[in-house]
Amino acid sequence: MHETKIPSAVPAERLNHGNEDSYLIGICGGSGSGKTLVARSVESALGPENVLLIEQDSYYRDLSAMPLEDRHTVNFDHPSAFDNELLIAHLHTLLAGQAVRMPEYDYVHHTRSNTYREIQPRTVILLDGILVFEDHRLRDLMDIRVYVDTDADIRLARRIRRDISERGRVLEAVLEQYETQVRPMHEQFVEPFKRFADIIIPQGGMNTVAVDMLVTKVRSLLKN
Repeated sequence: MHETKIPSAVPAERLNHGNEDSYLIGICGGSGSGKTLVARSVESALGPENVLLIEQDSYYRDLSAMPLEDRHTVNFDHPSAFDNELLIAHLHTLLAGQAVRMPEYDYVHHTRSNTYREIQPRTVILLDGILVFEDHRLRDLMDIRVYVDTDADIRLARRIRRDISERGRVLEAVLEQYETQVRPMHEQFVEPFKRFADIIIPQGGMNTVAVDMLVTKVRSLLKN
């Protein structure tokens, strides 16, 4: 039986990192777990004026120097697919109260687009991604760590719908990628790291009770 854990207090050594004006909350979970829905629910409840949502997927490495046919063979569920150095640098800048130019990623061609999105710091920064717990440098920046725990069959069904409708993939390719990359990478780099979570939310963003508890916790931090 799944259990939602809400800490009564965030460990003092992980609060603020010297910045009393902002908090970084990491939201991790497998592909299709509903972690983005959780993040957007928190953003909606607290207001965009207080919350900034950053998706780790925006920081995929740029593969424009690689032939297009070779890009399709890259394992995008492996930690090496992400430019964590740039992501960490941007988080430090945002936590210091300064704006950054966040890259925008083209999932069809596996390249960074030529446009950037300038984002301003907010009191609460939500970092959403499948591997945000895997890198200790990211974990150490987080004030609260949330893991979204959803059954594998539900995650696969959601991934199929998303990749076909939003990213122009075909079913056979989605299933092959799941079997050869997504599932083994989840077992190696995602699932084991939920032990670092302060909060575990089963059933993803559909678990409104757990999401409401998370929102209440974040509100308490803002008041304090």
